[in-house]
Amino acid sequence: MARNKETLLLLLDVGPSMHSVLPEVEKVCSLLAEKKLIYSKYDEVGVILFGTEDTKNELTKEVGGYQNVVVLRDTKVVDGDLVEALQQLPRGTRDGDFLDAIIVGMDILIKKFGETDKKKKRICLITNALCPIKDSFEGTKEDQVITIAEQLAKHGMGMESIVVRGRLAGDANKRIMEENDVLLNIFSQKTCAKLVYVESPTSLFGALRTRNISPVTIFRGDLELSSKMKIKVWVYKKTSEEKFPTLKKYSDKAPPTDKFATHEVKVDYEYRSVEDTSKVVPPEGRIKGYRYGPQVVPIAPSEWDAVKFKPEKSVKLLGFTDAKNILRHYYMKDVNVFIADPGNTRAILAVSALARAMKEKNKVAIVRCVWRNGQGSVVVGVLTPNVSDKDNTPDSFYFNVLPFAEDVREFQFPSFNNFPASWQPNEQQQEAADNLVKMLDLAPSGKEEALQPNFTPNPVLERFYRYLELKSKHPDAAVPPLDETLKKMTEPDPEVLSQNKSVIDAFRRNFELKENPKLKKSTRRFLQEKPSGLKEGEGCGDIAAQPVDSIKDTSVVKVENIGNLTPVQDFENMMSCRDGPEWIGKAIKDMKKRIFDLVEDSFEGDNYPKALECLVALRKGCILEQEPKHFNDFLHHLCKFCQKNNLNCFCEFLASKELTLISKTEAIDSEVTDDEARNFLVKSEPKTV
Repeated sequence: MARNKETLLLLLDVGPSMHSVLPEVEKVCSLLAEKKLIYSKYDEVGVILFGTEDTKNELTKEVGGYQNVVVLRDTKVVDGDLVEALQQLPRGTRDGDFLDAIIVGMDILIKKFGETDKKKKRICLITNALCPIKDSFEGTKEDQVITIAEQLAKHGMGMESIVVRGRLAGDANKRIMEENDVLLNIFSQKTCAKLVYVESPTSLFGALRTRNISPVTIFRGDLELSSKMKIKVWVYKKTSEEKFPTLKKYSDKAPPTDKFATHEVKVDYEYRSVEDTSKVVPPEGRIKGYRYGPQVVPIAPSEWDAVKFKPEKSVKLLGFTDAKNILRHYYMKDVNVFIADPGNTRAILAVSALARAMKEKNKVAIVRCVWRNGQGSVVVGVLTPNVSDKDNTPDSFYFNVLPFAEDVREFQFPSFNNFPASWQPNEQQQEAADNLVKMLDLAPSGKEEALQPNFTPNPVLERFYRYLELKSKHPDAAVPPLDETLKKMTEPDPEVLSQNKSVIDAFRRNFELKENPKLKKSTRRFLQEKPSGLKEGEGCGDIAAQPVDSIKDTSVVKVENIGNLTPVQDFENMMSCRDGPEWIGKAIKDMKKRIFDLVEDSFEGDNYPKALECLVALRKGCILEQEPKHFNDFLHHLCKFCQKNNLNCFCEFLASKELTLISKTEAIDSEVTDDEARNFLVKSEPKTV
């Protein structure tokens, strides 16, 4: 049997006020059963409905009362029948009393396990809590809830309450709703019960934890603040990525009549000698090696063991720093949580004192961690205080791994402020863009945050589980369309778009929107994929070079030189080629040569407009690639060349077109000020006598 076996009772409100959300309840509960079939096939699940027309439970027969509560399925090992039952829940006709349902569920678990059995037992209540609760025969409703909570704790039962609220609560009786909220809060205060409010189907999907994962410590030992001050702590994983289930190899070679066939596939590997392929090399004749250039360097296990770094298990404090010094994007890997050694009062007080002091001073701690003896990888991370606001939950620390120098990737991107003024948005465009961004806020004031991380499941995984369940019944079934609830997580909300149509229209009016064409294939790839029967020259229309407005990675052919016919397009194609860094330098060098040729070969200034176009393209490319020095030095050299060769008319032509050097405002690496850039051609023009 599984070590983490769990018994779960689902208490589902099917009364009239829940009818609109029952389709979503069916989806999330059947998904829970589907996941248990994959990960926890020994778990037991039972289903109790309340708010039904009928009554079917043992307490009604034994003591009376508990009307409109039906035990749809007793607790038993999860199977395909449970999935089908949860996909077709009946619709009730009466108001549901969730306290009656909880008592019936407790009775089932107590009778099955007794008081001594400490197996994992959990009750999950899904309701909108809008219907009145019957008065108790003895004491108040609060007294009754406290008694139930004590029994839950006594028998080791966990409980979680998911209250589905939204537009339904608008017409509800506020007094009844508030009274029920108070009763449900008592459960969370008196026991370890969890209370969650959800307002949308997508939140409901993530509110019910469908997988039961028992926490396992990755470290138990001392948090060493100094050689004389140590605190006993336990470290757990707080978050972990949920991945697809591991696929199993399946063999269909077993006879169909063999009922006991496991269809298991076993894989064996044989290593054979290169000189004699018929000779099998035994394990003792093999050794691991590392590639070093063209050769392989063999390293024996004893040698590798000798050079291994073998640190001792420990968690040591390196120091404290201001929280503002550790930015969010420094965090790596999953989050761990440091808690004091359970039951150790002195450790709990020490962790709490340290956490609260760090919180007050806005500090974080840098620690060096080795989780186990001989662990090859040592991590350095940050401890962030997590001060609890509940009396029964002690303070703790969150731990995040920080990068070493080798882990940091310094990606340098030019600032938008470095672009020319003509490229900058005007006030109307900036306002339209700001309004569009504000419209897309997932947490608008007065409303529940959309797609909350804690309540938003992975739509890819959810769809996979649905399809796996469908394939189990119908092997030839096609992939069904995306579920409407999952579609809300992956597509823009139509309601938000309709409400903000004016904002979107304003953005469209202020910006010229163009369709982004598909990238054409490069010449090399085109020639590789060209059918062998295609004649030379056929089908080449798709790879003709197209002019572009700015330097983008949309080149259609790989240009290796700048030609006379379309030098600007050739330059842009070369600049957008990312096969290697040498292409940028080659493009700039070739464009300089082409500009010199155009100016030198010009007759009465006929080539000046084309040379100006090339200069503008070169200037734009140098700004985008943060190479202002190349353009500025070239423009200086070009003007001196014109002065020596009696081509001052070209400098006058450039001045009339207001072509300037690249200033610091346009490129941060430039050494030219704005005034120097504006006055360059004016100063450099020689006065004619």
